[in-house]
Amino acid sequence: MNAFFKAGSMLALTGALCTAGPVLADEDHDDAKSSGVNALDHAPIGVMGDHRHSKGEWMISYRFMHMDMAGIQIGTDSVTPEQVATTVPNRFFGAPGQPPTLRIVPTSMRMDMHMAGAMYGLSDQVTLMVMGNYITKEMDHITFAGGMGTDILGTFRTRTANLGDTKVAALIGLTDTIHLNAGISIPTGTITEEDDILTPMGGRPTVRTPYPMQIGSGTWDLEPGVTYIDRNDAFGWGAQIRGSVRLGDNDEGYSFGDRAMATIWGQASLSPAVALSGRVQAETLGRIDGIDALIRGPVQTANPDFQGGETVTAFAGVNFAATGSVFKGWRLGIEGGLPIVQDLNGPQMPLDYSFTVGVQKSF
Repeated sequence: MNAFFKAGSMLALTGALCTAGPVLADEDHDDAKSSGVNALDHAPIGVMGDHRHSKGEWMISYRFMHMDMAGIQIGTDSVTPEQVATTVPNRFFGAPGQPPTLRIVPTSMRMDMHMAGAMYGLSDQVTLMVMGNYITKEMDHITFAGGMGTDILGTFRTRTANLGDTKVAALIGLTDTIHLNAGISIPTGTITEEDDILTPMGGRPTVRTPYPMQIGSGTWDLEPGVTYIDRNDAFGWGAQIRGSVRLGDNDEGYSFGDRAMATIWGQASLSPAVALSGRVQAETLGRIDGIDALIRGPVQTANPDFQGGETVTAFAGVNFAATGSVFKGWRLGIEGGLPIVQDLNGPQMPLDYSFTVGVQKSF
């Protein structure tokens, strides 16, 4: 509910964009077309690095993204917390205080990401981009008592929040409709977050939180890609392939898995100020390489092998573009996503849903 309240507050602050653009278009469709602003000019708000700018043009942006995960999945099969607690081996069994199976089981997770970005047209062919973010994560857990059985000792929640990694990129035009995405991720996010937990023996120590609860990657990453985007008066369409390649281990002795993503979308114009969108995204993420010596315990999120997998997600959205008056140049985008396929290196929590709301202003 907190995430929906935040999104609702943002929509209230930017609601004028939703009305100003359509009203202007309805009052004078020809003036809207001649303004040079069109909702089809940009991809759905969940696509990053989709468009270039003319020489000397700036764009600032803010996005709020929420992701909600729930349940437990191994491969494509759902399992219960009791099955995990009694059948999944604990990687750290044999060390002091470590039971033979996983006795702490995550049941849900939420992530909120605030992203602020800027783009600048260095030339008509090259656009520079930078994006920073602030991330908040929460994860709920069940702790099973002792070393066996299904008696529940209690529940607890961990929370982390901090600045994330910084993204810089150049969008290099090959044609009017195709450009390269040449990006680098700078490790400005933290990888040493801590919080209190409930152990199977009833203790409440403060420990380093497992990998999904850390904020940054800790590594310099290459982020190559290629984007195609085009439109006519009534429709827009595009596709993008992007990846993240980790350049070695971080200071704690590990690196997150490499990532590859492909997405394709279509948009339909209701007017120059409003466009509806549909999108499908396929993604693969590798397991963690290496291990943080301070991340260990009878919980799936502490095992580097229980990370990554293959997913396909469907999205629907709407773009608004103010085509005149004091709002000209402002854009509002909304997009929500639901999973189609999730094949996880589990046990892991699968995605339940996600949504992104963002505003953009060119000048």
